Amino acid sequence: MRSPEMPSPFDTPPPPAPLRVIVADDNPVVRAGLTALLSGRPDIAVVAEAADGREAYEAALTRHPDVILLDVRMPGVDGLSALPHLVPLAPVMMLTYSRESEIVQEALRRGAGGYLVHGEFTPDQLVTAVRDVKEGRAHLTATAAGALLTRLRSEDAGRDAAANSPTTSSALADAPFSPEPLSRMQPPVAQSRYQLSTREAEIMDLIASGMNNQQIAAACFISEKTVKNHINRIFAKLHSTSRAEATAKWLGTTPGSSGSRR
Repeated sequence: MRSPEMPSPFDTPPPPAPLRVIVADDNPVVRAGLTALLSGRPDIAVVAEAADGREAYEAALTRHPDVILLDVRMPGVDGLSALPHLVPLAPVMMLTYSRESEIVQEALRRGAGGYLVHGEFTPDQLVTAVRDVKEGRAHLTATAAGALLTRLRSEDAGRDAAANSPTTSSALADAPFSPEPLSRMQPPVAQSRYQLSTREAEIMDLIASGMNNQQIAAACFISEKTVKNHINRIFAKLHSTSRAEATAKWLGTTPGSSGSRR
């Protein structure tokens, strides 16, 4: 007779505990969208939301997450400043609109386990990335992968230069990027010149990347009507009547512009 304490080989094993995730983003709409997306999966649970790096750190201390999704630009304590304090607590994946190569490289240098730029991944790819980062498998969207490749090439060039001159070395290896807190960084030139809000600048970036309104709405977790309202304001500020004209001004490719934005 089988002992009551001995499990039967025919018993169905209990499902594994869901991955515990913290979502840190200063935009409540983005947080809500990510939480709804991830919580809809049976093996993922969003255990806390945070509006800046300090809140993410405090939540991580008490909620013991398996993965932290972290935005870069947030008021208060920004993502890069919080990153070294979060990495010892749980794997961190950057999930952000920030696509500057210096920021991507610095996030990876500080221990981020992945870097996803909004608009460059599908919901299923995001879910896969969350699961993989927990297991130590890095995920990078196209922009982040390009930044990493640029860094590797720079380091290779630095090593070649060092072979010919022992007093020189890779700037990235010996003088890593040390940004000011992002809450004090100046906005991009075009954003400042045209007085676009942070959200309008994000949407203008997506327009310039070739996305249509439906894709922008999905990437930003907002309605298409809201996207259209933002675009109307953007066109007014850029004195443009078409996406092509607005993109040319935004990227600094129109005659008389003050140089490329990127």
